Amino acid sequence: MDHIEKESAEELFHAQAHIWNHLFAFINSMSLKCAVELGIPDIVHNHHQPITLSELVMKLAIPKTKTAFLFRLMRILVHSGFFYQQEEGYVLTPSSRLLLKDNAKSASPFLQAMLDPILVTPWHFLSAWFQGDGLNPFETAHGRTLWDYAGEDNELNKFFNEAMASDARLVISAVVTECKVVFEGLRSLIDVGGGTGTVAKTIVESFPSLKCTVLDLPHVVANLEGNENLTYIAGDMFESIPPADAVLLKWILHDWTDEQCIKILKGCKEAISSGDREGNLRKVIIIDMVVEDRKEDHKSTETQLFFDMLMMNLVLGKEKTKKEWGKLFLESGFTHYKITPLLGLRSLIEVYP
Repeated sequence: MDHIEKESAEELFHAQAHIWNHLFAFINSMSLKCAVELGIPDIVHNHHQPITLSELVMKLAIPKTKTAFLFRLMRILVHSGFFYQQEEGYVLTPSSRLLLKDNAKSASPFLQAMLDPILVTPWHFLSAWFQGDGLNPFETAHGRTLWDYAGEDNELNKFFNEAMASDARLVISAVVTECKVVFEGLRSLIDVGGGTGTVAKTIVESFPSLKCTVLDLPHVVANLEGNENLTYIAGDMFESIPPADAVLLKWILHDWTDEQCIKILKGCKEAISSGDREGNLRKVIIIDMVVEDRKEDHKSTETQLFFDMLMMNLVLGKEKTKKEWGKLFLESGFTHYKITPLLGLRSLIEVYP
């Protein structure tokens, strides 16, 4: 108590501002969600020149009495870096361009999924989960796991798959251009937990001689049709993974406990060991985060820690450090691995038997 009383007014107000900034950080998220739901990024984009506030009101077809309120919404979005102001009008930034509906790599489905009440509600149960014995806050809030919920609720299954597909489009476009050597020489690949096949489709388009198979749960791949180079299989990665030269795990292992990850990786090792390929043509390809304490890039580290908390809240997994990844690979029976940090907050990891 004495220490608190000795703090200067400046220190106290700085501490208060720090608390307030974290307390109200959700306002950034909800303001951005509002802009996306209203279609503001698309309206600004389609205007082809800086759009004034009055023009934006007219395009949105909202009452003119809301003009001052819209100004306040745009003001915080400008401050947050989602719009620029030019010639008394608004223009897009690289971040808001990534939210355009017609952008093949749009992040809008991911944003809307993560801010859906089904996925937001568990955060209100975080402390109750710590004091209880549930698997995670999601189960504490909803009485079932995320995977069970998605298997029973078509709406959640749909928007969750759309969110994963939108992220997959962005990531795989970089992988097949920046890391294409990873797929060269492969004859077959299993995309484990590959959802609706967004990644696999891009891979077979880029490498026509490569046969891809998407393995996912029955409710995910139901009614999906493949082609000559793309096949869908309903199954469970914990039970069996079909044989192939390589297995792809994009954003899969961070969902599960270390014990479950080892089981998945052992299944992957068995799948790539059954063929006649040698050397680097038998491998597991992982796209996931490698958590680093980037003192020179505080925001990147913070975002990785956000994702780690997200995993704790929704599923059973975590984001892993390089040391933790290495331990998993060793315990799963692999001999060596290579990490290529070319995917922003995520890395491409090649693991060899």
